[in-house]
Amino acid sequence: MFIAGLAYSISSMRFVFSGKLRCFWAVLLVLSCLGTVPPLQAQTNLSVDEIIRNAVTRSQQGAKKATRSDYTYTKVTLRQEFDPSGHVKEHKEKVYQVSFQEGLTRVKLLSVNGRPPAENDVKEQSENDSNARQLLGSSKSERGDQRENLLTPELVERFDFTLIAQTNLNGRMAYQVTFQTKNPEPPVRHMIDRFLNRLSGTIWIDAEEYEVARADINLRSEVNLLGGVIGSLKRLAYTITRTRVADGIWLNTYSSGDFEGRKLIESLRIKTKSLSKNFRPLG
Repeated sequence: MFIAGLAYSISSMRFVFSGKLRCFWAVLLVLSCLGTVPPLQAQTNLSVDEIIRNAVTRSQQGAKKATRSDYTYTKVTLRQEFDPSGHVKEHKEKVYQVSFQEGLTRVKLLSVNGRPPAENDVKEQSENDSNARQLLGSSKSERGDQRENLLTPELVERFDFTLIAQTNLNGRMAYQVTFQTKNPEPPVRHMIDRFLNRLSGTIWIDAEEYEVARADINLRSEVNLLGGVIGSLKRLAYTITRTRVADGIWLNTYSSGDFEGRKLIESLRIKTKSLSKNFRPLG
């Protein structure tokens, strides 16, 4: 509901055993994809339902608009995998050139650990992009995906929201809202539904433009894959920060993730970080 880089972070956990399981991890991309659309008028004394409805409206407006300011920027991601003793056994830093143009995000892998990407790096990136397009409703013929623009009514309906406070976040007023799965839980028709039913967290919604400025997401309990036979996700702690780079333009700028799980009988611990910088308009 509130994440873009999360799918790429989790895909690095090597839980990818088949197309369906790859979709399970990549679907986390949906949790952070929020829109970039013209501002709505700020209001006070709103109920939490009105706040969430305004945020959904903004996202849905963004999904329909083809014309908006275009930006390019640099994105650096860091992934570290740890052994059972807590020592780093794999370290991977990737640098991307990202463009946000006509509502679509395009990502080009520039380097891996300071060197040009190898063939397997390019293949992995292509698979991640393909998963993103499938999950976000973009066809293969499109020149990008809508990872910056997705907050659907269907997804929101799965959760209960509580307004905690109005607070100052990075010099702007924001609504602090917690969320958790509805009780009774929504029906489980697919494996991803079981995962979504385990999520909870806090989001900060900008009080003027109704963009999500920050999201903290947690896994309340373990999620098993195929009954736990082939793996499980035991812990997820993920934070994402979005920045207003111009009037009505919000982009994901920082994220950090801590994931613990199991693949077959092997324990896994992954930590990720992502930083976007050097934002500049496209001519």
